[in-house]
Amino acid sequence: MARPISPEEKEYAQQLLAKARAAMKAIEEYDQAKIDRLCQAVGWATANEKTFTRLCRQGVEESGIGDWDGRPGKRFKIMGILRDCLRQKSMGIVEEIPEKGIVKYAKPAGVICGVVPMTNPTLTPSGEGVLALKAKDAIIFAPHPRTKKTSFENVEIMRETLRRLGAPEDLFQCVETPSIPLTQELMAICDLTIATGGQPMVRSAYSSGRPAYGVGAGNSTMVIDETANVEEAARNTRMSKTSDFGSGCSADGNLLVHASIYDALLDQLIKEGGYLASDEEKAKLQAAMWDDHGGRTLETIAQAAPKLAEKAGFKIPDDRKFIIVKQDKIGKEHKFSGEKLTTLMAYYKFKDFDEALGMVRAIYDVGGKGHSCGIYSFDDDHIHRLAQVAPVSRMMVRQPQSKANAGSFTNGMPMTSSLGCGVWGGNITNENISLKHYLQYTWVSRPTPEDKPSEKELFGEFYNSETL
Repeated sequence: MARPISPEEKEYAQQLLAKARAAMKAIEEYDQAKIDRLCQAVGWATANEKTFTRLCRQGVEESGIGDWDGRPGKRFKIMGILRDCLRQKSMGIVEEIPEKGIVKYAKPAGVICGVVPMTNPTLTPSGEGVLALKAKDAIIFAPHPRTKKTSFENVEIMRETLRRLGAPEDLFQCVETPSIPLTQELMAICDLTIATGGQPMVRSAYSSGRPAYGVGAGNSTMVIDETANVEEAARNTRMSKTSDFGSGCSADGNLLVHASIYDALLDQLIKEGGYLASDEEKAKLQAAMWDDHGGRTLETIAQAAPKLAEKAGFKIPDDRKFIIVKQDKIGKEHKFSGEKLTTLMAYYKFKDFDEALGMVRAIYDVGGKGHSCGIYSFDDDHIHRLAQVAPVSRMMVRQPQSKANAGSFTNGMPMTSSLGCGVWGGNITNENISLKHYLQYTWVSRPTPEDKPSEKELFGEFYNSETL
């Protein structure tokens, strides 16, 4: 149970809110060109390679999780968010549908509470900051205590950028001493919450009494059928699984592999840096990764493969990048069929595609429903059948999952750092949280010619039939 909020924290939250509203008022008359210029400035200030790399490494050091060398590669997401924003209007008329007599006007959503996860204290504020600024929203960031210094410094850079350009710095604010009660208070008084983080905080956002966009847990599962390119599948799997040491919910957790290529793909994964754990090592990993209550142990989340093995009580070569455990059982009692959040994946075999589809259903009953899956296949029927069955919001075809789900420069997904998981995942949307979610819309409707089908057209064969 969280402690009650202190009077000082309550007053502090109100001060942040008042400053945010004043900042929004100050930019009410900014035109699209001026807002876009500010977005570019904030994007450059946070996504330039030097600054982003420094802050990413600071975040890894502060939290003790994540990849010192790999995390800086996430800067492409800020550039992608900026690309998407610059190609859209965010004020005045943003859409017209003449045949329906509809014109849509965009307006700011208001003051946003942005909950920042400890895994992304650099990416999340920067990306959400660009989106909020584009929408003329103000945003108050509530960082995770384990990465509060990195989050605060990142937001200070964004504030300084606005100051230099004569814009109100309080469009961006960050809590310097975060706590659960203070974050809950901000969620309760702000107009909208963007909750990127663990499930308890997401549930808290939904119970705040204010609108909220949350994200669901992941358990990304990849189906690799007999038509797959083994080298491509192995290479992409390594890229996805090792990105920031598997900290993302989109990192490949389960590979379901057709029997005809099962051994060949395993050999190729080992060539890509995988390590196949023995039965004894697998048992040690399970004991280290999950506590007595079934929860993931913090010290094994987002760790390099050799360090993960060391924490489990055995050694693997220093050049190994991820660990593979063979698995044939699925269920809540079989821990490796759930989310791993580190450099480890479960490796399954299937004999025909119907069996694979059944395994997909069973895995998402364990966890990760609503998030994502993927497939390596050149069989359009297989791709279609998986898309029909999988209880997920997004499905990547022949792509490195954790680098594609949230948008990439080689697919059409909206760039983001927050992935809605729909009703499956306890969220209000299935979409990638993007600019449209930071805006409100006024629908203006003009009269159109009547579009009223006859009763016979509407009721079809049941028209004029016997009534009850």
